[in-house]
Amino acid sequence: MSGNLLSAALDAAACGWPVLPLRPGGKRPALHGENACTRTGPCAGGHVKWEQRATTDPDRIRHAWAAAPFNVGIATGPAGLLVVDLDRPKGKGSADTPCGVATFTALCERAGQPVPTTRTVRTASGGQHLYFTAPTGTRLGNSAGTLAPLVDTRAWGGYVVAPGSITPSGPYEILDDTPPAAAPEWLHTRLTGRQAVRGLMAAPVASRSSRRVTAALNAELAAVHGAPEGARNATLLRATRALGRFVAWGQIPRHVVEDAFQGAGEAAGLPPAECRATIRSALNWSIRTARTQGAA
Repeated sequence: MSGNLLSAALDAAACGWPVLPLRPGGKRPALHGENACTRTGPCAGGHVKWEQRATTDPDRIRHAWAAAPFNVGIATGPAGLLVVDLDRPKGKGSADTPCGVATFTALCERAGQPVPTTRTVRTASGGQHLYFTAPTGTRLGNSAGTLAPLVDTRAWGGYVVAPGSITPSGPYEILDDTPPAAAPEWLHTRLTGRQAVRGLMAAPVASRSSRRVTAALNAELAAVHGAPEGARNATLLRATRALGRFVAWGQIPRHVVEDAFQGAGEAAGLPPAECRATIRSALNWSIRTARTQGAA
């Protein structure tokens, strides 16, 4: 198995896609985090994050995969890729929920375009990864369910599990070895439009939002964006709580706050699922405990 995984890593690197080791049998990076960094070796000058350490160097790859049967991750941003992750519904009662493939097909139909023919990988859960070359001139981040339910995207700040990797749920396998097609223009437009709404310094769109709310949101988004590793989640929690009172007072819609902080959290390097959980918890607490507007 180690030989197969090494081959998978070298195959991805040969395409010009930087790879990183993932935990054996898992999907999380096998590289240390900042809190465990010894500031030696590659980190002698300061902690080097996984996206920066991903490599296409065959010698470095052989050395890394000689240590353990690591699964293979592809750093999508440095690889110049935009990968659309089409997931399957999870849990009981999900039999009637459309899967990500069906949802993405519907998005293509609404755009008046066929489902693109491109490199396609079957994921361990039975979903699909669609590989596209990222559009030039735009630095796309990740998205999680913002295009449609069970449709995520990975670009800068993200990675995907490469084919050849194996998890307890099953292997990742190539379904279509076609070279990655260019990202469809309609998809690019949807993502850049969404990113503009969610990005740092995005002003509230609701007509009831005052300058005070806009200034508060922008200040808290800036704090999240600039938070150092190790303090990012706590900063996201505090910043979102600070905006919750405006949601409780009806001065800004909840979904605007959620989208803005989701984008800022992901841009700061937090995993999408962690961002969603923190934002939801922070807003629920803040709305529940907010004083009346007149008493504030």
